[in-house]
Amino acid sequence: MIGALQAGMLDSPYSLTELRVLFELAQTERMETGELRGLLDLDAGYLSRILARFESDGMVTRERSAADARKQLLRLTPAGADVFAGLDRRSGDEIGLLLAGLAEDDQQRLVASMAAIRTLLGGAEAREPYVIRAPRTGDLGWVVFRHGALYSAEYGWGTEFEQLVARIVGGLDLTRDAGWIAEVDGERAGCVFYVRQDDTTAKLRMLLVEPSARGLGIGRRLVEECLRHARAEGCKRITLWTRDNLVSARRIYQAAGFELESEEKGMENGVEVNEQVWSLDLSATS
Repeated sequence: MIGALQAGMLDSPYSLTELRVLFELAQTERMETGELRGLLDLDAGYLSRILARFESDGMVTRERSAADARKQLLRLTPAGADVFAGLDRRSGDEIGLLLAGLAEDDQQRLVASMAAIRTLLGGAEAREPYVIRAPRTGDLGWVVFRHGALYSAEYGWGTEFEQLVARIVGGLDLTRDAGWIAEVDGERAGCVFYVRQDDTTAKLRMLLVEPSARGLGIGRRLVEECLRHARAEGCKRITLWTRDNLVSARRIYQAAGFELESEEKGMENGVEVNEQVWSLDLSATS
């Protein structure tokens, strides 16, 4: 036994099922009660009791759907998002402790074994797990290429954006900065970088997840890795730059504890965009 299924998950007052409900609500801005019940295959009365407890704890709100008054929409409150973010970090820390004693080759074997289990039990639709690793030769060129191609296809951002990413990559000093590459089935699927500004401040830069790998939690995991490294480095404050139409990324940042610091209008390839700076006070969360 590895201690993953104790009564109070992650030393919290919540059960495994309650935390699964919390997890699903944290993945979306709002969710209809029936959709959540179907997703988790829960008894209606059981789910109602869980939601009542969450409401009592100030973590969830319920409201009637404007489109259909018979349906209830669920939303995490800021307090609920904070609870989830803390538990999510604790989960990552516990897994890190479990794996800390394993050599890299053994970690790879473990991941491969888990992939086999998911494939055998989940059938053809089972999705492969992912691996997070340090950058290797050739990865930086891929980072520039995929930022340029992906954001052009999805948002119409042009060559100037790709050039901006190229300048950021060209300015990396991997003796003091750090980066992580996500792989799914041996193929690059995402990235993020930690760029030091001075002894106590840094920037989180170039978070990207390939469309084919979205929904696996890779973006969240990459941000967690960056923040874990920042704390280990003694970083007290970390910032990031993004745009408000990158909704999925913004949810990851909010769940990790980042707060909007400033925003202003900008232009990208002739289209007006809303530039945002988010920050996280690590001295208050460590």
